[in-house]
Amino acid sequence: MFIRLIYYGTAQLNRSEEEVWLMPIGYLMDLWECHKQFTGIAKPLMELSIDDVIPVGL
Repeated sequence: MFIRLIYYGTAQLNRSEEEVWLMPIGYLMDLWECHKQFTGIAKPLMELSIDDVIPVGL
């Protein structure tokens, strides 16, 4: 599993191997999920617009 995470971090996310090893696992997984959504491999669970986040009249 760690070999695959190193590959994702270095080849797909353009990080150095040392940076990937020192990165918290949750942060690496979040970056990988963002990368998959950006490239169209995965779809987000929910899509929100700014109107959904900030109420009208604020």
